[in-house]
Amino acid sequence: MQPFELSLTEASRAVRARELSPVELTESVLARIAAVEGRMGAYVTVAADAALAAAVRAEREISVSGPRGPLHGIPMALKDLLDAEGIPTTASSRVRAGHVAERDSRVAERLGAAGAVLLGKTHTHEFAYGLTTPQTNNAWDHSRVAGGSSGGSAVAVAAGGATFAMGTDTGGCIRVPAALNGVVGLKPTYGLVSRTGVTSLSWSLDHVGPLARTVQDAALVLSATAGHDPRDPASVSDAVSDSYVRLCAPANITGVPALTLPVGHDHAGLPIGMQLMARPFHDATVLRVGRVYEESVAGAGRLAPLAA
Repeated sequence: MQPFELSLTEASRAVRARELSPVELTESVLARIAAVEGRMGAYVTVAADAALAAAVRAEREISVSGPRGPLHGIPMALKDLLDAEGIPTTASSRVRAGHVAERDSRVAERLGAAGAVLLGKTHTHEFAYGLTTPQTNNAWDHSRVAGGSSGGSAVAVAAGGATFAMGTDTGGCIRVPAALNGVVGLKPTYGLVSRTGVTSLSWSLDHVGPLARTVQDAALVLSATAGHDPRDPASVSDAVSDSYVRLCAPANITGVPALTLPVGHDHAGLPIGMQLMARPFHDATVLRVGRVYEESVAGAGRLAPLAA
């Protein structure tokens, strides 16, 4: 197994055990991007030099004082609605081609504080207003749509072009592409993850959440990104009891947490997703139930074979 094939949990364990370095992992994922991006169309921007520099810093820090946590040295991507200082946030639109972020979004700040390595920005349906992401091909069948609007993030994870990625969900925009590409997608409780520095489609419905290979991976990312942000008026101020831890539209309207995870394949070999929902702030519940299901079946975290 090559490093780019590892789930976040597997890669984190290997880094912690000094069996794999952040530089080796990042180089492997960047090589994977170079090999498949022409067919996938997942990325708007790949910041390879900056990613390698961040991986070197992570490797040095880990060698001296150990990892900050499970995301330290792990390469990831941001949907091109989330600001990252010095990198354009285009919302996959030509009209914003010159819009360079002056500071990190709150999610990017938290991931940076956790030591994650930013690979670049992934395609969205233009301004997140759609469910196809036409610039991006399905990781399992290049002739089919990737889903959207977080299609680039889903395909990057499914094809091994990111160990995990962040997306946004306004009416299924994480869960639809996760289901179509055979990865896990989590729409957290409304207000649990800050939207500061995120280009908005609908302020009262937008959620930020992870796309990953396994439910445990998604839980680790939620733990790093959840929390109160005074700059986001909708951010929850109540204590989050477990930060580790109706179809698409109802979950956005009500703000409840919803998780999509792979449950099998159809007659054409394409992935099928199952959605779980729970009461507000019971994000850990959907993650635990998803994890129990995932442990009971084979094939969790499997890469798309047609992306090989």
